[in-house]
Amino acid sequence: MKKAIVDDRRAFGAEGEERAAAHLEATGWRLLARNVRAGGVELDLVAERRGMLAFVEVKSRRARAHGLPEEAVDAYKRARLVRGAAAWLATARPRARSVRFDVICCEQA
Repeated sequence: MKKAIVDDRRAFGAEGEERAAAHLEATGWRLLARNVRAGGVELDLVAERRGMLAFVEVKSRRARAHGLPEEAVDAYKRARLVRGAAAWLATARPRARSVRFDVICCEQA
């Protein structure tokens, strides 16, 4: 794959993550980590609000030609996210009472 295409995809993904982070903060979430590696897995965003900890996977798409963005979070990806979250929790030791997993989809119209 050509470097320009890879760089463009990374920039597009980073923009989606930035938009997702801004949305979370605007709705009262406090970001604890961004693009952190734990257990060999990259966690896009880790956020906390009122004792709830959310591990947020961000999916950005330019078009729906390849299906809905959230469909990319299949059983394999979910298992990896759980493994990464468990590793992050073991080292970060947050005081959250509950944990959840979210997917934020960013689509370009």
